[in-house]
Amino acid sequence: MFEKKNILLLILYSSTVLYFSGCGSGKVPESRGGYYLDGIYFGKNFSDLFKEGIEDGCTTSKGDYTKSHTKFNDNVDYDYKDGWFLGRNRCKHLLVLDTSMEGDNKEWGTY
Repeated sequence: MFEKKNILLLILYSSTVLYFSGCGSGKVPESRGGYYLDGIYFGKNFSDLFKEGIEDGCTTSKGDYTKSHTKFNDNVDYDYKDGWFLGRNRCKHLLVLDTSMEGDNKEWGTY
């Protein structure tokens, strides 16, 4: 049977292995196929069409609607469409709202 010391060493070793096996960030650098846009990591090894969809979706989420309807509605290859939705969803937090009110009328609810 194991002695108390051996059991403690086994627990310590197992805990250390488990701790270090989960320490990676999971992000892949651009030089190895990772894709970043506006500081957001999207994944790795995407097609050019998928990346274009991400860029257009991200631009849309920032308030400037951008979409290639031809590529988006293409039923053969969904790369652009999937990329567009991914970009739109992942970049939503980049939307900047202009809260300043212009013009003479400064009251809310009147146009």
